[in-house]
Amino acid sequence: MVDFGKILIFLGIILVIAGVLFMFGVKIPWLGKLPGDIYVKKENFTFYFPLATSILLSIVLSLIILFIGRKS
Repeated sequence: MVDFGKILIFLGIILVIAGVLFMFGVKIPWLGKLPGDIYVKKENFTFYFPLATSILLSIVLSLIILFIGRKS
C-alpha cells in the first residue's frame, strides 16, 4: 500500500505547480490563444473553449506524472 504521506506530498507539489501557473499564466502570451482553441463572438454571446491548450496541458502533465512515477 502506498504511504499516505507520499500521496500528500505529491498532491502538494501538484497544487504548487497549479498555483504558479495561475500566477504566471497571464504573462505567457500564447497560453489560451493557440490555433486550435475555439472562440466564437457574436453580438450578445461569446463562447470560448481552449481545446488545443487543454490538449497541450494534458500531454505535459501526463509526461510529468510518467517521469515522477518511474522514479518511485
